[in-house]
Amino acid sequence: MYEFIDEFIIYLATQKRFSEHTTISYRNDLNATASFILERYEVEELDKISFFHIRSYIVDLMKKGMSAKSVNRKISSLRSFYKYLIKKSHTDINPMLKVVAPKIPKRLPDYVSKIDIAALFDSISLGETYSEARDYIVMIILYNTGIRKSELIGLRDDSIDFAQKRISVIGKGNKQRIIPVTEDLLSKVKEYIEIRNQNFAEKKPSLLRTDKGRSMYPKLVYNIVNKILVKMATNTKKSPHILRHTFATHLANNGAELNTIKELLGHSSLAATQIYTHNSIQKLKDVYSRSHPKAEY
Repeated sequence: MYEFIDEFIIYLATQKRFSEHTTISYRNDLNATASFILERYEVEELDKISFFHIRSYIVDLMKKGMSAKSVNRKISSLRSFYKYLIKKSHTDINPMLKVVAPKIPKRLPDYVSKIDIAALFDSISLGETYSEARDYIVMIILYNTGIRKSELIGLRDDSIDFAQKRISVIGKGNKQRIIPVTEDLLSKVKEYIEIRNQNFAEKKPSLLRTDKGRSMYPKLVYNIVNKILVKMATNTKKSPHILRHTFATHLANNGAELNTIKELLGHSSLAATQIYTHNSIQKLKDVYSRSHPKAEY
């Protein structure tokens, strides 16, 4: 099985053009499955792996307390793997056909309230140093566009269309989407670029850089957002994705159409966006309970 895993990962990287992070996740999921089946049942040959072995692996994961979301990701990796194997005629046995993914309990996305987000942006500015300017730009771009951490890192100077007032983003599956932005955000980005160019003479296409002028990386983005949110917001989570949830929730609460939010977020289906309507409905309930004279009944 292991030699086919290597072949599949190469296919994902070269043909599907998946990111390194994604291919590593696939490899880890598949290697973990193969190791479990080998250690538990001493089965390694591809054609001898059955639904029983896969089901046993999934049950073991859930007994160890793995969340349904994480288990489903592993199931998705296995399904993609077997779909590839059959396409390439490496096997005609697909043990994934009978696998039923566990249901994921609905959970409302955490977000920063309007009051807290206003206070947050009142407390930070472009500042006088490059790191202050970059941290500020990271925050306003994430909140004003709802883009993902990886999409933020991938922004280039030419991703910003100052004339058309929009940002071009390369999202999941290498898909491009266009996000309209405000004149105020563009003005701040221009100021940031001037500060950046004063600090780093070497020209690079990346919009954002580290304090030493190198390419940004995920952990740095997380640290920037966490450092600022921990001072202001009361949310338990303080990650870049919270600003994405905040962007979408504030749009929904202000009456934005679900399809519009879907396009801005780059979701492949409306189902992924519908969770933000729950927060909007909850807001209506809160207003009703505070305002209607008969709400107490």
